Amino acid sequence: MAATVTTTATTTGKTWGGGNEPMGASYGKMMMWFFIVSDALTFSGFLASYGFSRFKFIETWPIADEVFTHFPFLHGVDAPMYYVALMTFILIFSSVTMVLAVDAGHQMKKTKVAIYMLLTIVGGLIFLGSQAWEWKNFIKGEYGAVETKGGAILQFVDADGKRVSIDAFAANIPSTRVQKTRSNGVWFEESNSLGEHSVEEVIAGFKANPNILIRTEWIKDKKKTVLSREESLARLQDAQIVVRGADLIRNEYGHKLFADFFFFITGFHGFHVFSGVVINIIIFFNVLLGTYEKRRSYEMVEKVGLYWHFVDLVWVFVFTFFYLV
Repeated sequence: MAATVTTTATTTGKTWGGGNEPMGASYGKMMMWFFIVSDALTFSGFLASYGFSRFKFIETWPIADEVFTHFPFLHGVDAPMYYVALMTFILIFSSVTMVLAVDAGHQMKKTKVAIYMLLTIVGGLIFLGSQAWEWKNFIKGEYGAVETKGGAILQFVDADGKRVSIDAFAANIPSTRVQKTRSNGVWFEESNSLGEHSVEEVIAGFKANPNILIRTEWIKDKKKTVLSREESLARLQDAQIVVRGADLIRNEYGHKLFADFFFFITGFHGFHVFSGVVINIIIFFNVLLGTYEKRRSYEMVEKVGLYWHFVDLVWVFVFTFFYLV
């Protein structure tokens, strides 16, 4: 039996030498498709976890329209989702230029391939820069909030329900605050960095401004619940720490799991975009050097194009889950 199999393999040659089979795809394309499928399953698991967590804590989940309201050079202008939509358009447009690069490669037009690859790289870099800018604003925060002993987030609004920054009303109480760190030998564990205002300053400023109310993180009729003046004063008695922006521990916008998923999923996708930009740059220089012209094949451009389209498609789902739904 072993001899028969050996003879058959010898007479027929290799079972697959990386040619145009099976399914009419080269070895490189098949491996790229295998990677895309496995990576798609990974992203699917992440997004499914996000959806489950949001469904479980839907009453306290941040509202995206109130979180992503910034736009470059328009400080103080309420522009919900505008910049995220622009980022999405830029990334999708870079997918169009990649299609044009692949098509130019099929026609063996080196100059056009280089131009469209360059445009794709520029689009990817703009998207990465935009994502970094969005992270900065998300981490820095704009209004601030306080966290109670039970972990609830209390935000501040005016009589019309518009958010009010704690900087606008917090009192200035001279005091000496000590940062809790292990190095000072007093506390066994470190605490969050001290903010610009203490809880006492926020409470004193709140009492001095009767037109300010507290808005809880609980959502009712698609809006967060605004407390009366008496209820607001009562809830402030449980205030424990002033929260500014978001990190992996605290989140001024609402439930902290939102920030955890945001950093992890958008960061993971951003790493994919960064990897794609690096690969595109390498392919771009190979195009300029005439590497694929000598091979009489621009298949490498087509393979990296598959990856880039996948990255764009994943962002469409991330955009839908985080920002639209």
